[in-house]
Amino acid sequence: MAAPSSFVSEQRLWDSLQAMARFGATAAGGVNRQALSQEDSAAQTELVRWGQSIGMLASRDAAGNLFLRLPGSDASAAPVLSGSHLDSQPTGGKFDGVYGVLAAFEAARAIRATGVAPRRSIDVVAWMNEEGSRFAPGMMGSAVFAGDRPLDTILAAQDAQGVRVGEALALQQERLAHVPLRALGGAVHAFVEAHIEQGPVLEREGFPVGIVSGIQGKHTFRVEVIGEAAHAGTSQRSERKDALLAATGMVQALAAAFHDFDDITKFTIGRFEVLPNAPSVVAAKVVFSIDLRHPDTARLRAMSAQVEHLCAAARGPCEVQVQRLSAADSLEFPEALRQRARAVADRLATPWRDLPSAAGHDARYLHAVTPTAMLFVPCHLGITHNEAESATPSDLAAGTRVLADLLLELAND
Repeated sequence: MAAPSSFVSEQRLWDSLQAMARFGATAAGGVNRQALSQEDSAAQTELVRWGQSIGMLASRDAAGNLFLRLPGSDASAAPVLSGSHLDSQPTGGKFDGVYGVLAAFEAARAIRATGVAPRRSIDVVAWMNEEGSRFAPGMMGSAVFAGDRPLDTILAAQDAQGVRVGEALALQQERLAHVPLRALGGAVHAFVEAHIEQGPVLEREGFPVGIVSGIQGKHTFRVEVIGEAAHAGTSQRSERKDALLAATGMVQALAAAFHDFDDITKFTIGRFEVLPNAPSVVAAKVVFSIDLRHPDTARLRAMSAQVEHLCAAARGPCEVQVQRLSAADSLEFPEALRQRARAVADRLATPWRDLPSAAGHDARYLHAVTPTAMLFVPCHLGITHNEAESATPSDLAAGTRVLADLLLELAND
């Protein structure tokens, strides 16, 4: 039997990526396809249509995860899963997340083209809300699937307009009512996620494929600073409860505490909301986010433990509430599965190198319940979460060929 890698079509994969980029396309050539939006639902509907056209079986679960199954010969065997996410940042690119979904879909097409069904079914999956741009925290769908977060907890989360995940998910379920529901979770034989690197290493060093060693830890927080609105011209400085001044003091204190000269710690304030946000009114409330990352779990936990104290110390006359949204420690993927990925790349004469992931991915949560691996392909200059995000058709296809042969190997275990 010919290997499925020989049936992977570079052009077909590229065309599918360009077609999917129409859903939420921005004027600058990027994508705004946030979780559970109409654009997200439209993209899922299109993916279902593509899958059903080649005989794949579509299903969705209560957490908004979408599955396309290539049936195996042994219906009782736990399936192999592969995929990533379709949602994007508000000014996202054409490849982050969606490449992993469409690479898995192209791999399934290639496996089907061999004419021989694998022993285990292969499920192509699009996880709900990986990005966390509309609803925080991210990776909701994979976390619920893996049993790390209760479904009720994510359903209660709200976006900036006060829309709850449960409300948005109900709308999506209406749009995808033709897709049958499946139970949450279940046994999984293995999970493999393909993704653009979101860093410059592979492109700079000339490797079309990266075998991911693990994912650095990430802890996230929501900080709410409560002050008091006052007139900008008549209120006395000594009497003000300026939430904005207090919040900026907290940010500076956090930045100073987490600064390191080796630039290993990654500290980010990605969201900052001021109310009432009027030019002549002292700020009454500020809400901001904290994204804190480090590859060393002990160091990350130590820094994380300082967040509430640092914010409280800088609050001045205001009140502050610190909510931890997630606490994902660093992890290492199993060496045995990484070695199988390396062996497949070697058979295909595809140059590869090992490297860690500095970004978080759905594979983090699958790692806790099944053997998990990740494959990276280069993205130009490492630019990502940006409308200028770019990757070459040849690199995307190279990663997909490795993925296709690895998935078939796992599905025949």
